[in-house]
Amino acid sequence: MTEAEDRKPRSDEARYDPEITSEFAIPAGLDVPRTVGEAETTSEFTVPKGLHTPEPPSAEPEGSAFSLPSTYSAEDSLVAFTPATGVPLVSLIKDAPWQDRMRTMLRMPVAERPAPEQVQREEEGGPAVPRVLDLTLRIGELLLAGGEGAEDVEAAMFAVCRSYGLDRCEPNVTFTLLSISHQPSLVEDPVTASRTVRRRGTDYTRLAAVFRLVDDLTDPETHVSLEEAYRRLAEIRRNRHPYPGWALTLAGGLLAGAASVLVGGDLIVFVAAAVGAMLGDRLAWLCAGRGLPEFYQFTVAAMPPAAIGVAFALAHVDVKAAAVVTGGLFALLPGRALVAGVQDGLTGFYITAAARLLEVLYFFVGIVAGVLVVLYFGVKIGGKLNPDAALIINERPLIQIAASMLLSLTFAVLLQQERSTVLWVTLNGGVAWTVYGAMHYVADISPVASTAVAAGLVGLFGQLLSRYRFASALPYTTAAIGPLLPGSATYFGLLSMAQNEVDKGLVSLANAASLAMAIAIGVNLGSEIFRLFLRVGSAGKRRAAKRTRGF
Repeated sequence: MTEAEDRKPRSDEARYDPEITSEFAIPAGLDVPRTVGEAETTSEFTVPKGLHTPEPPSAEPEGSAFSLPSTYSAEDSLVAFTPATGVPLVSLIKDAPWQDRMRTMLRMPVAERPAPEQVQREEEGGPAVPRVLDLTLRIGELLLAGGEGAEDVEAAMFAVCRSYGLDRCEPNVTFTLLSISHQPSLVEDPVTASRTVRRRGTDYTRLAAVFRLVDDLTDPETHVSLEEAYRRLAEIRRNRHPYPGWALTLAGGLLAGAASVLVGGDLIVFVAAAVGAMLGDRLAWLCAGRGLPEFYQFTVAAMPPAAIGVAFALAHVDVKAAAVVTGGLFALLPGRALVAGVQDGLTGFYITAAARLLEVLYFFVGIVAGVLVVLYFGVKIGGKLNPDAALIINERPLIQIAASMLLSLTFAVLLQQERSTVLWVTLNGGVAWTVYGAMHYVADISPVASTAVAAGLVGLFGQLLSRYRFASALPYTTAAIGPLLPGSATYFGLLSMAQNEVDKGLVSLANAASLAMAIAIGVNLGSEIFRLFLRVGSAGKRRAAKRTRGF
């Protein structure tokens, strides 16, 4: 083919050749000079031809955001961060309980926490981070559902993660949600997991078993693998309650009878209060089986003791009807949730504290509704109930001390405590009532101050016993505060309101609220005073959060 024939546009090729058919194609015969090495299109930020910008003599090469500046000198810099190998800025005593060691580190910034001296259970390739976090959340769920305080739950979760080598962890506990985040380093993505607590149950035997598991995980001499920890956790979940249902009903009746003796009741009042409390407990179980919320369960459970008291008043029987109703209220007052709520507020967990106190308020309103309905109809049909009977209480020291110990013992059974702890909490409850009676009845000190001091001793001895047995303090403190609960003040406030004496009733209910706060604050203060004598850090004290002071 000749050169002239080759230049002819062929019909088929011309149809699909972009150089010929495109409107941007250069016409034939037109030569456009091209500059070697220069792009045809340039940015508006390109430096014009002939203009040269002088470069600084010490220009730094381009690097990442985490590159060290050229002016940085490791010798002249201040010690502000903990290296990856770990610099123990705070030397923790190994003999201190794990609760206090973990609580101390939780109150430090992440950069100041000492790194683990030795990763105990780190397998080849490092620990399985998602499984460790899942185990941590499951342990925290059991503790929170069992009524443990938010700070102690966070300390336990941090202890589990740290025992498997995950030291850069941040647990977060609210009333119904648990979450934990682990970030291996500043340049790696964090791993976060969460778990929701939907059901709550009072079983201090299970709570003690979880504490033993965490204690074994934090012990450097024991080696618990992830599979072994999961197996023990599954056994804890499958364990049945130590006391059957009939024993709980009987314990509730004996608790109500012992409480009625504390406020001046005799043998007839003891039996009547016990029968009323057992009837209320069976009705509450029936409502629970029907799926009714706890609010209505408390409302129904409060009616039988109040009805028996009103029946005595209508029959003109020479007994203290007020003591019968007061004893029935003692078995229903949510002392455990109240102490946990105030403790969370005092330690800075305000969201969890508000939720717990709101739960206590709902339970209390349910009790108020049940008692008020019965008292209102009792007053309308001619029942003569005297609110001034609250001022007449026979002082029987030995009988009242025995009743307080029986109350604490039965309260411990209701909380499903281990049998080995029942004796200790019974003695602690007897000491609490002895101190209260000596201050209030003998020394004539106000009931609020007497209650606070007695509750402080309960918290102090509870912490001592828990450290001696390396367990939670709740089984040694919750049941012991039972004799101090404001059952009589609550009843007489409700009675005054049922008799249209609203002002007098509100004053009595405010007194009951003051006694309840005194119990909770006293228990927490006693625990904190005991911790002051524990050498946790190098300075002999643990760091607390800095609070604002008016600004």
